[in-house]
Formats: sequence, C-alpha cells, structure tokens
Amino acid sequence: MGKLIRRALLLVVTLSFASCADVSTETQFPQLTYVHLGKFILDVSKIEIVNKFKSTFDANTVEHMMPVPPAVAAHQWAKDRLEPSGYSGRRAVFTIVDGTVSSKSLKREDGIRGAIKIEQSELFEAKILVRIEVFDSNNRRLAMTKAEALRFRSVSENITLNERDKIWFAMSETLISDLNKELENSIPKFLGKYIL
Repeated sequence: MGKLIRRALLLVVTLSFASCADVSTETQFPQLTYVHLGKFILDVSKIEIVNKFKSTFDANTVEHMMPVPPAVAAHQWAKDRLEPSGYSGRRAVFTIVDGTVSSKSLKREDGIRGAIKIEQSELFEAKILVRIEVFDSNNRRLAMTKAEALRFRSVSENITLNERDKIWFAMSETLISDLNKELENSIPKFLGKYIL
C-alpha cells in the first residue's frame, strides 16, 4: 500500500512540474498615459468622453485583440490632457469616431523559392479619428476640431504571438503620438477662444 501511495505522489509531482513547463509567458505592457504632456485647460464646466467606435469583430479587423486598442489609448489621452475649469455652463465633448485596425494578407511568392523564403505575410492598418466640440448651455455647438492619424505595419509570416502583441502595442503608442501632434496644433487654432 505504501508503494502505491509513493507512486501516486510521484505522479502528482511529475504532472505538476510538467504543467508548469507548458505555461507560456505573456508580455506585460505598461499603461499608456499622457499626463506628462501637460493639460489643455478648457473654459467649460465639464468634459464628456464618448466612444462612438464599435469593433465589428470581423475577420479583417484586429483592434479587439490588441493589448491596447487605439480607441482605449485615445480615451486615456482625453482623460489625461483635457481639463474643465470654467463655470459657464459650457461643456466639451471628446468623441472617438474611429479606431479600426484592419488586417490584410500580402501576396507571397509561389513555388520552391516561396517555400524557403520568409516573407512579409500581413499588413496592419491602424486608424484613429477623434472630434472635440464645445457646446453652450443650450446645446448649440460653439467650436469644433478633429484630428486623424494612420499607421501601417507589415509583419513576417514567422512572427510569434508575443512579437505580434508588441508590434500592436507600438502601433497604438505611435498612432496616439501622431494624434497628439495633430491635436496640439488644432486645439489652439480652433478652440483657442475656450482655452484658459
């Protein structure tokens, strides 16, 4: 009986080690924040952040699989960079209009050369489009600006899932960096009257 218990324990310990060996290591990504860039202090009593973009979850879109989808990063940008500081009854609305990341298969070489050559197999296109509006207490629009950014990235056919996630994270990071540059130019130009 003692022999049987020892064998059972040995089996349990062996299986425990085997299951630990199979655990894949997922890459941990930092949270994208934009507080360090400073604030746009707006002469409004409140700021609303509205996400009108909805993923279609179809075969050609991948934003819902990304570590940080562009729409989520844009929401964080608005939260970190826009601040209300007025008592006028006016409000600002930051709207995320589009945050699509599409995937397109690339043509690869046929034949023996195609079989031995590692090629670019997929092209990702990331897009973010946002709008900022200022409304008075009667809901009349007083001012508006919008900004858009695009990023493209191809990947090779032998990419790992972790490498793909790193590329997607970098795409969102650079996409919002581009959007930030657009907004830093357009906010003073079109909403300057409402900046404190």
